[in-house]
Amino acid sequence: MPGLSGRMSTVVKAKISKLLDRAEDPSETLEYSYQKQIELLQNVKKGIADVVTSKKRLQLQEEKIQQSVVKLDTQARQALSAGNEELARVALERKNVAQTELQSLDSQIAQLEQQQEQMTASEQKLRTKIEQFRSKKEVVKAQYSAAEAQVRISEAATGVGDEMADVGLAMQRALDKTENMKARASAVDELQSAGTFDDLTQIGPGKDDIDRQLEAIGAGGAVDDELSKMKAELAGGAGAQAALAAPAPAAPPEDAPAADATAEDAEPEEATPAADDSAEK
Repeated sequence: MPGLSGRMSTVVKAKISKLLDRAEDPSETLEYSYQKQIELLQNVKKGIADVVTSKKRLQLQEEKIQQSVVKLDTQARQALSAGNEELARVALERKNVAQTELQSLDSQIAQLEQQQEQMTASEQKLRTKIEQFRSKKEVVKAQYSAAEAQVRISEAATGVGDEMADVGLAMQRALDKTENMKARASAVDELQSAGTFDDLTQIGPGKDDIDRQLEAIGAGGAVDDELSKMKAELAGGAGAQAALAAPAPAAPPEDAPAADATAEDAEPEEATPAADDSAEK
């Protein structure tokens, strides 16, 4: 179908044109255009050189024919002087043919000179145009480079460039993963505290949260009993030490009079010597 094939061709061309627009670098395009113009200028110079060469060749041929015309004229005169009219006629006929060739050569040489002048003028115009293009090319390249640098700086500063967008997306993915890991860790801790997960390393049936609470209560009671026992032991030991450290009890009351009597008996014995001393004096 012509309509379908035409649309397909248009779509393909549009896609290719879009790809080329993305891949095209203005600096490279300008340089390529400048090189093509330089090649064209070289071709024009080569054409001028070919025209000049052809003109020189015709001019050399013209000089030879002119020499031949002079020679034939001299030979015709000599033959006529010698009385050989037929030979003089042949020489003059050749002279006429040579002069006809000279006229043709003159015309061709004139055409070549005109063509040379036109090509030389075109070469000068093309050279001027190329020089102008070269100056404009450098200006456009400088402007493009400056604009490209400005765009990159602006994109980097605002974060709207492709590279910065990729960095921003990577950062966002990292933050999302971090938040997910935090939430997962919190959920695991909560489930582990609630006893949802069984300890796979223990031997025997697993224990739920109720079993662990009951075991904790039993362990707490055993600790309280042991603590009370230790307090009682410590209290009993302190009483025994206090009893050992107390002073000995006093003598019974029956022994007191005997002590008093002894004291009375001792006192007269001490007074007797004092009386004897008085008597001696």
